[in-house]
Amino acid sequence: MQIKEETIAILKQFDIGNKFASLPVLPKASVLIPLIVKNGALCTLMTLRSQELRTSPGEVCFPGGKSDPSDADDVDTALREAEEEIGLPPAEVQVVCRLVPIINKSGLLVTPVVGFIEESFCPRPNPAEVSAVFTVPLDFFTSDKDHSTAGMMGLLHSFNFVDPDSGRQYQIWGLTAMFAILVAALALRRTPEFEVVFYPEDPISFFQRLLHRRTSKL
Repeated sequence: MQIKEETIAILKQFDIGNKFASLPVLPKASVLIPLIVKNGALCTLMTLRSQELRTSPGEVCFPGGKSDPSDADDVDTALREAEEEIGLPPAEVQVVCRLVPIINKSGLLVTPVVGFIEESFCPRPNPAEVSAVFTVPLDFFTSDKDHSTAGMMGLLHSFNFVDPDSGRQYQIWGLTAMFAILVAALALRRTPEFEVVFYPEDPISFFQRLLHRRTSKL
């Protein structure tokens, strides 16, 4: 499928590999950003966290969580968590790249892992962790139509998405929104219609500087 192969070639250029392995030791987490080609368009799979969870209940996020001592690396963490949360077998994920990690509000170093899954995948959400799974067109995260910005430096992006399949409305914001914007800008080679803090021509540089600035204080 041409769109899939072209996207893989684009995203692989931004793979960080082990570039940040020398950073100060921080508690780590990973998220999987699952890409799907649906009706000829790039989409991503997202989840709604269970209201029973102690942290960020009822928030939209990508499958993921904290690193476990048994995990070989960031990719392993993302794949393990995706299997636990939505029943996605690791063997059914074509891992494409790891992007620059970002330190979240809780002090976790969160690494986004991008991978392709088949459109035929049927989620089996773990009700203890996930209350809904839905698909969003990737270009939604470059449009200003349902977007708003708040916070210092415009870092806090928020989107209101209405799932056409269920009619349910979701608010996608914070770090999840930032990761979605970044992947959409890279994969689609498209400058968002709204202001962003990174350079669309070289978006990774901003996050590298931000990361080094934060970790240099540790």
